[in-house]
Amino acid sequence: MNSWIVVVDDEALSLTNAREILASEGMKVSCLRSGKDLIKFIHRNTPDLILMDVLMPDMDGFETFRQLRQTEDELCLKRTPVIFLTGEGDSETERRGLAEGASDFVHKPINKNVLLGRITNVIDNSNRIKSLTEEASLDKLTGFLNKSSGTAKITRYVRENDGALMVIDLDNFKLVNDLYGHDMGDRVLEAFAKVVKRNIRDNDVISRVGGDEFMGFFTNLHDKSAVESIVTRLNNQFYNSCEELMGEGFNIPIGISAGVVFVPEYGRDYKILFQYADGILYKVKQNGKHGYDIYGETITFDGEFDIHDQMERLTRLVEERGIKQGAMFLGQDAFTSSYRYIIRMITRNKRHALKVLFSLSPVNANDSIEDTVYEFGEVFKNNLRKCDIIMLTKERFFFMLLPDFEDDEADAVIERVLNLWNENELSKTVKVDYITENI
Repeated sequence: MNSWIVVVDDEALSLTNAREILASEGMKVSCLRSGKDLIKFIHRNTPDLILMDVLMPDMDGFETFRQLRQTEDELCLKRTPVIFLTGEGDSETERRGLAEGASDFVHKPINKNVLLGRITNVIDNSNRIKSLTEEASLDKLTGFLNKSSGTAKITRYVRENDGALMVIDLDNFKLVNDLYGHDMGDRVLEAFAKVVKRNIRDNDVISRVGGDEFMGFFTNLHDKSAVESIVTRLNNQFYNSCEELMGEGFNIPIGISAGVVFVPEYGRDYKILFQYADGILYKVKQNGKHGYDIYGETITFDGEFDIHDQMERLTRLVEERGIKQGAMFLGQDAFTSSYRYIIRMITRNKRHALKVLFSLSPVNANDSIEDTVYEFGEVFKNNLRKCDIIMLTKERFFFMLLPDFEDDEADAVIERVLNLWNENELSKTVKVDYITENI
């Protein structure tokens, strides 16, 4: 067996005995002396099984097990099977351990054959479950991760890796279904999947979001030229594949459009990063398709348009047709430019504006508030005006500029939106403070 086993025990002799037994069977063994060491270890390692003593000082096996599962869930990691070691003869400890979710028990002193047999059974069962889980997590047509599995994995990737989050949409795919039928549409999606798989690396992640929309995380991809290379290859190869599928007379301008945001340049919060990339994708689609844009960069397109085409497309973009009502969430560069422009305008026209700064902090210091921060921002974005602008900083501050607001109007507006926020269950998990300043 080439399995990786972690042994957690505060007794040096027990660690030595377990290491010798497991290493003699060709297993990789890591030995840890406490539950705290295990929690630190699991942040960067993915062993096949944990062999853990129940009776340890400071943090016993049961408490360590609970913290292990909490850590795995927070980091979107698969759950590692755990076999408890105990020297106790009563069955109550076993019942408690199995009720907590342990995979099995082995009694001390360790019997080699019993230990190896139970490790083999647990790992075999774990692999069967993993196989079934992986099968259920895949989109059957393309072989990519489905939306829920892809979201979970990419959430973890953007938290732990640098690179680029890309949201991809197929251009004019509906025409394939309308003109050639849905069977051909499925074949086109399969062809696109094959093209993508030829052009990505093992450490990249691709997910089908739904229909003809996909997203991917490309590890260690940091510059515009690399993005352009990928998008160009995908566009050319995908079109050629469709031409082969549909034969002579095929004239649908099929291709891909992509919105891209670099990580960690704009943070590591998946929901916010996806919002940036998806918003940029919308702009690409409105400007002629078959292109890409990088959040914070200028839009780049394949193909040429005359000046009248450009006027029509750029007008569609700046008029924001189809964009939902509400305030604008902007990155730091865009917010800074908009802020300076608004300040110049209100100064010149002797009008007023209001600055608001919100601070969010967890009620329980150890709790993660990523989801809460996102939901808080959505409430304000959806309930302020289109002329209002919002920026979220890495420190979890929301900085807002509200043009044409008097200071005495501020309390009523903020109270109204905060009342809406307080209807959300997540509002109970954070403390909200704010200050205002009239301009």
